[in-house]
Amino acid sequence: MEEKEEKEIKDKKVKKETSDKKTVKKDVTKKTEVKKTKLKKPKVDDIKDKDEIKEVREVKPIKVERKQDKEEVKEKTKEKKQTNFSTVEVIVIIIITGLIVSVCSALIVYNNYDKFKINSTLTTKDELNEFIESYDHILNSYVKDVDKNKLIEAAIKGMYNYLSDEYSIYIDEDTNETLQERLKGKYEGVGIEITNNEKGEIYITRIFAGSPAEKAGLKVNDIIIELDGESLEGKNQTYLSNKIKTSDKEKFTVTYKRDGVEGKVEVERKEIIIDSVSSKIIDGNAYVKVETFSATTATLIEEKILALDENIKNIIIDLRDNTGGYLSAGYNTACLFTGKDKVVYQLKDKNGKIKKETCDTKPIREFEKVIVLVNNTTASASEIVTACLKENNNATVVGVTTFGKGTVQDTEQLKSGAMVKYTSSYWLTPKGNSINEVGIEPDVVIPPDRNSEEDVQLNKALELLK
Repeated sequence: MEEKEEKEIKDKKVKKETSDKKTVKKDVTKKTEVKKTKLKKPKVDDIKDKDEIKEVREVKPIKVERKQDKEEVKEKTKEKKQTNFSTVEVIVIIIITGLIVSVCSALIVYNNYDKFKINSTLTTKDELNEFIESYDHILNSYVKDVDKNKLIEAAIKGMYNYLSDEYSIYIDEDTNETLQERLKGKYEGVGIEITNNEKGEIYITRIFAGSPAEKAGLKVNDIIIELDGESLEGKNQTYLSNKIKTSDKEKFTVTYKRDGVEGKVEVERKEIIIDSVSSKIIDGNAYVKVETFSATTATLIEEKILALDENIKNIIIDLRDNTGGYLSAGYNTACLFTGKDKVVYQLKDKNGKIKKETCDTKPIREFEKVIVLVNNTTASASEIVTACLKENNNATVVGVTTFGKGTVQDTEQLKSGAMVKYTSSYWLTPKGNSINEVGIEPDVVIPPDRNSEEDVQLNKALELLK
């Protein structure tokens, strides 16, 4: 009898322990599922002035199917509510739950590795692992200490150098900061834009109106060879820009070379306020000078035009030394003059697919004659506006052949503060012509006269309007 009672007690104890274990397992499984549903694919940000990285997917949670009938579930739920756990048991459950969640999450991430590659053309994990292995070898085994951030930067630069595209580049944090400042309309400097030519020399591509550089007599295409007696041979434009930007000095001595002849001027450093648009009336004609295509350029041009007297019938748009800017700003500017539904430009992607961009608004004002002034540094968005007005508005182009930049670049901001810029498409004129590496040939060719104080190109434009 005692043996029978003892056996019954043991059977009840075994049933209760089994029931408790199932309850714990059920609770752990629930928590694991909740945790999984929170695992999402990280987002990638883009800064194409207009575009964004499109596709972001979630890693779908793995659902655990149970084959219990409703009565079994109800019974176990009831048992769970009646169960009392000690403090030690609760701690053990939490630890076990954490371990299960960690393992399951790791497995999900590993098995879904390829799903985390946004817009990537990598076909296997080994291709990326090869890069990581090389990175680790250098950091851990190279005979000298290595700055890991500089190593990553060099790797990114190497990828863009491989493209052999001067417009697809890595832009370091300092340079990017300077660019962003200029887009905001002001920065510390002398009022010039510079770049490196094929020989590695630093030359001026743009001089802002009213700037210290303009007052000192510096010109576009001047090659800067020294700053305060320091040779700039082998230096890039970023070095010179940062040298001026971060200096405590208020004045610099700039040694330059123009047409093979050296010169020297003193240039003041100050806050440069960039007004991308200026205007005036010349001989009864409207004259609008556009320095760059920033985010506010089209709005500023519109304000200038709307303020014109109704009796003004002709307009001169000066795009000389305008190296471009935002594609959207060029588009919006062109639409101020051309007709609704007219093609501003066409985009041709890597697969040859062509997309036409048309105006969705009417011109803000009709002009009898439109003249566009251009030169060899009129590029990119400036060429888009020139081609649009030439082919849609019968505008007369005066000056010399434009630069010939018929490609479009996208930009992406990196977490480090740096930026990458890469060519994403070619652009064509409204009639489908490519100007890339060719430029736009003026209707009236007038070379600049550097030896004359007269603006011979502007004078020719005014003559054509008589």
